[in-house]
This record gives sequence, structure tokens and C-alpha cells, in this order.
Amino acid sequence: MTSGNFERPAVEGRIAGKLGAFQLDAEFSIAPHGITALIGPSGSGKTTLLRAIAGLSRLTGELTVDGQVWQDERTFLAPHLRAVGLVFQDASLLAHLSVEANLTFGLRRSKAARTIEHADVVDMLGLQALLDRSTANLSGGERQRVALGRALLSQPRLLLMDEPLSNLDAEAKTEIWPYLERLHAQLAIPVLYVSHDLGEVRRLADHVMVIHKGRIVESKTDVRTDADADRIAAEQRLSAMPPGQINSLALAALLAGLDPARPY
Repeated sequence: MTSGNFERPAVEGRIAGKLGAFQLDAEFSIAPHGITALIGPSGSGKTTLLRAIAGLSRLTGELTVDGQVWQDERTFLAPHLRAVGLVFQDASLLAHLSVEANLTFGLRRSKAARTIEHADVVDMLGLQALLDRSTANLSGGERQRVALGRALLSQPRLLLMDEPLSNLDAEAKTEIWPYLERLHAQLAIPVLYVSHDLGEVRRLADHVMVIHKGRIVESKTDVRTDADADRIAAEQRLSAMPPGQINSLALAALLAGLDPARPY
């Protein structure tokens, strides 16, 4: 099992199977702390892998989280038995409940020992002024902060975030960034963060996994430099190109005098 560039990963597994015509066969590991970004072109399997880790899609393979087997040839924990916090593009808050009631819903559904306290989450995500408000009167950024707080108060051993900013406009993204950076600095559980935005990845991620056609093709640490981010962006564009375009690009590179034997 690959462990990336860190020792003793908190999460490691290999999950495989077909969903319709799509084939997933991903071997991966996630660091015990910090944010691991999962990136790749559209249709590469990012959300499919995240849902499989959460147990929402039942595929074959092995998955161990913090030393506990969640899935192998004899075991498959149901989604409600996996200590996972989920944050999706749509906050999916309970509209008939207040912000406070949405947060305590996360607490009530957890059977695990409490390691993440209500007051700490409220402080970290700046929710104090929102607690008595209806979720119908929240901005997009506020809704995602509440969704994140609810996920954390379920006492997860792993936090899964599936493009949580993709439905937000520029103003809402600017509003939520300080809270995500505070989360990155203070949270002591592993986070798998799916994104198509290299700017988000560069700003938040400690580790990166690149997925292409259902397989993890690269794992690396520290993509906060321009060179690393630009290289990953170029690799994503290349992996999405049809063979004819790749051949044209290769021909143009040769005509420009680039050496195919040289590593770039």
C-alpha cells in the first residue's frame, strides 16, 4: 500500500468496481493531519471515490481509517457506522430547524466519544451571531459554514469535502476563506478535499492526490509553489485531451526544439 510522502497514514485503502461504464481502481493514502486535495479532470472519479470512502457507493476493496477496518473482503461498515463528516456543494441544511438545531443535529447523530466541542466549532467558524437564525435567511457562505459545523460536531474521524465552494459566488468565497484557513490550522483530523480549482488547492492543501480515469496517478506533498501548481494544472489539461490533440501538441513541441528525453 502506498503511503505518499508521509509516515503512518490515517487512511489507506484500495477501492475498485464499476458504476455504469465507469471503472474505479484507486489505491490511496491520506495523511493523519492537514488537508489532502483530490484533483483531476471532470469525470476522472473524484466524487465516486469520495462516496465510496463514505460507504455511499458499495464497491469492493479495503479501507482502514485510524487503524479500524471499515471495509475488506469480510467487512463493510454501513454509511451510518462510518465516522465520516460530509460537506457537499449544496449545504443541504434542515430548513425547518434553526442554525443551532442544525448544529446539535450533528451532535445527536454521533455515538462516538466527544472530541470536538460545540463551543470550539462555533468559535472556529464564527457562528455565534447566527445560532438563532433560520437557515432560510443565510448567505451561501454562511450556509456552508453551518454545514461544516454540523459535519464536525458529528465527531468524525475523517472529514470529506466535495467541492464545497463550487456553488458560491466570488463574494461568498471571499467571506468563507478565513474560516477554511482557520479550520486548516486548528483541526486535528484528516481532511479529503475534492476540488477542480488549483487556486483553492494551492491555498489550502498540504498533500495532493491526482486521479485520472479512476486511478490515483500521483501523490505528493506541498503544492503551494507556483511551479508545482502550474505543473499539476498542465497535467490535468493533458489528461483530458483526446489522442489527436496530444499528438499535435507533441509535434509542436518537437518542432519548437524541445527534447523528449529531458524531464520537464
